Amino acid sequence: MDQTLAEARLSQDRPHSARMYDFFLGGKTNYLVDREAAEEVISRFPAVVTAARANRAFMHRSVRHLAAECGIRQFIDVGTGIPTAPNVHEVAQAAAPDSRIVYVDNDPIVLVYAEELLDSTPSGATRYVEADATDARAVLDAVERTRCIDFTKPVALNLHALLHFVPDDRQPYVIVRDLVDRLAPGSYLSLSHVTYDFEPEAWHAVADIYTRRGTPAQVRSRAEVLRFFDGLDLIEPGLVVAHRWRPEPASGPSLVTDTEVSLYAGIGRKR
Repeated sequence: MDQTLAEARLSQDRPHSARMYDFFLGGKTNYLVDREAAEEVISRFPAVVTAARANRAFMHRSVRHLAAECGIRQFIDVGTGIPTAPNVHEVAQAAAPDSRIVYVDNDPIVLVYAEELLDSTPSGATRYVEADATDARAVLDAVERTRCIDFTKPVALNLHALLHFVPDDRQPYVIVRDLVDRLAPGSYLSLSHVTYDFEPEAWHAVADIYTRRGTPAQVRSRAEVLRFFDGLDLIEPGLVVAHRWRPEPASGPSLVTDTEVSLYAGIGRKR
């Protein structure tokens, strides 16, 4: 698909979850319709900006940990969204220059900016493929066709801030199981997911805003998020609110609360 056709599919007349997330992160890849929807979300849960930034910070720490401490050299990032530096490949290749990353998304807006995801180190590699995250087989087939990932060796599968956009009627647990089943032993699932545990009324209202504006959403409890790790061994500190997952020592004590973040995060290892 060329860039002109992709731009025609961007649906600039209605808000887009990726562009709203970009707005929460302080980016400029968004339109008035996205900002209006984002402001409606902020009116119901003002700390959503904190939650978005905590999610991004978790991604940085998790990728760095997997590359530097766990020896992972292959990453599949599903639901990539609009590129925001540093991206997964930049974090991974800073720790291990030979890391190989495949980004997966089916949003045309990501395709428009995909070149920003393909600036690899000479010893590593990056690829971008278009596939629907709710179709595990399509995702895996698209990744395999790149010949960038060796499925006989451990892989880190990133599902960050994705699954709350996959309601139960789309069988999210089956999707995750099918994705993980294809990975070699010693692989990891890195996942983050919004929760209603701390502010149920506000977060159900936020999910309703997204759904009304064209992006079905479903927030989940800790027990429901924990189910995504069935059959995997959670690494320390387990499934925790995102800012509590291996915080950087140099950052000092966190000034944000669990309620403000309202996002669970964890990494599980496949036996």
